[in-house]
Amino acid sequence: MSDKKSILCYGDSLTWGWIPVAEGAPTYRYPLEQRWAGVMASHLGDGFHIIEEGLSARTTSLDDPNDPRLNGSHYLPAALASHLPLDLVIVMLGTNDTKSFFRRTPYEIANGMAKLVGQIATSAGGVGTPYPAPKTLIVAPPPLTPMPHPFFQGMFGGGHEKTAELGEQYRHMADFMKVDFLNAGDFITTDGVDGIHFTAQNNADLGKAIAGKVQEILQQVPA
Repeated sequence: MSDKKSILCYGDSLTWGWIPVAEGAPTYRYPLEQRWAGVMASHLGDGFHIIEEGLSARTTSLDDPNDPRLNGSHYLPAALASHLPLDLVIVMLGTNDTKSFFRRTPYEIANGMAKLVGQIATSAGGVGTPYPAPKTLIVAPPPLTPMPHPFFQGMFGGGHEKTAELGEQYRHMADFMKVDFLNAGDFITTDGVDGIHFTAQNNADLGKAIAGKVQEILQQVPA
């Protein structure tokens, strides 16, 4: 049995590795070593097994009107069961919940994230196994920045103000549900050319920051 620590990274295009382009889309993804999860893996070293579960446009718990694949709460239970045993699940979602047609408040987005926290907490056992539920690290995505493309501007109308509040809302929710928290906006911005996604340097800085938090969490000794 492996003694490596297994970490599931669950997120949207920011985890998938979307390369921002001025025209919005289509685009490609950064190579593994440049995505924040890959950077985190390089900082953590050989004692860790990193699993990426990023899907562009994924929400916390909302059905997208154009794509039935994107509700994060629909897929997470299966992803957890598929990858057990897990030591930690890192969830960075919420940007897509700020889209104008969802009409969600920052608190409601945090409440959507709370649903995912509950799913992780009750994932013990998976399918026919005795594995315990993993620990959880909630990462608030950084605030949006100005977007050059008019379609993105309409898609995320009001999103700049909402994403600016997510850090505090997530912090309060994580404290309430007794899980770990990191605010990505304390370390990076969404300064890719589309106003939503990360540059290679953003990925590098975030991967390093999250690696430090992971080491802190997995060194915790239960009381």
